[in-house]
Amino acid sequence: VGSEMCIRDSDKGGYIMIPEKIGFIGLGHIGGSVAKTVHRIYPDIQIVAYDTCRATLDTALQEGVISEALDQVGKGFSDCNYIYLCAPVLDNADYVRELSGILHDDMLLTDVGSVKTGIHEQIQKFPDLERHFIGGHPMCGTEHVGYEYSTAYMLENAYYILTPTHTVSPQKVDEFEHFVTSIGAVPLILDYKKHDFSVGSISHLPTVIASTLVNLVKNLDDSDETLRTIAAGGFKDITRVASSDPTMWENICLANRNQILELIDTYVNALKETRNTIAESHPEEIKEFFSSAKEYRDSFNISHRGPIRPVYQLFCDLIDEAGGIATIATILASNNISIKNIGIIHNREFQQGVLQVEFYDSNAYDHAVELLRKYHYTVYEK
Repeated sequence: VGSEMCIRDSDKGGYIMIPEKIGFIGLGHIGGSVAKTVHRIYPDIQIVAYDTCRATLDTALQEGVISEALDQVGKGFSDCNYIYLCAPVLDNADYVRELSGILHDDMLLTDVGSVKTGIHEQIQKFPDLERHFIGGHPMCGTEHVGYEYSTAYMLENAYYILTPTHTVSPQKVDEFEHFVTSIGAVPLILDYKKHDFSVGSISHLPTVIASTLVNLVKNLDDSDETLRTIAAGGFKDITRVASSDPTMWENICLANRNQILELIDTYVNALKETRNTIAESHPEEIKEFFSSAKEYRDSFNISHRGPIRPVYQLFCDLIDEAGGIATIATILASNNISIKNIGIIHNREFQQGVLQVEFYDSNAYDHAVELLRKYHYTVYEK
């Protein structure tokens, strides 16, 4: 067991290895949420942290989330069982150098970045770190940045992708996978290159497209701002991620440059094919184009967020316990509120709340928000 604790896994039997001390390098939106989640579930774990913003560390100390604020990256982390790299993706590589030489057999190094190739290539330069490293990417978060937007329930039922190195022991991978499960997330193990292609396709490329579309409309607008004035449901829906932090996306585009460029080229070719289909005015092909997209989109867990009709939906935090969804459904039903759709969101990047509930009209939506907050649920409106 070493310097770790162990507790019984009530769901699968056996025991889960629980670290006694965890260190965080960077305590922003995601790092803060992981720290808060760990503190909520395992209050006896000692958490130490370093961040370039002293005010962030002071807040975390006042809240009791961390027990010690470190003024530099180095020996202060040497007795941690887990170390989380939670700085911007381009900065994490610099911290790797400072950690080389202080890791021991009972230590595991991980990160929370949305791009994995850079950190893995950097880790490969340090054999003493490589055998301890498991890349991590919690698929949750919002367009906001900073510790003040972190929550203790953000990881609940969110996919948490793990990208182990080839030299890390299967035992460490199994241990960390169980730990991720124990803090409420859903682990998924991928090769780091497959990870970057996958998130590039479903996250990075869509954000580039959304931002390009917003800038295009901005440039097409007239002096009366007609386009900005009438922009509604559909446009706002498909461009919401364009409100994400520019610095974060600068980092992502530089870190995942090759994958994003290849995906942009693929998208441009697909867009040309769509243009040709419309230009040739073949009704059946045009209909098939939209039908194919609709069928695939409707197969997602949460129903279609259409470009025409308004969508009345809320997101709320939900503790993963028996009857949690049923309790919310009962509250709403007992107040004659009809639910159009309800579901758990596992991929919640740039989205708050684990549970998404959709309603038929604005009155039902407004009443539901009021009721759930009355019953002390944390509700996020979109």
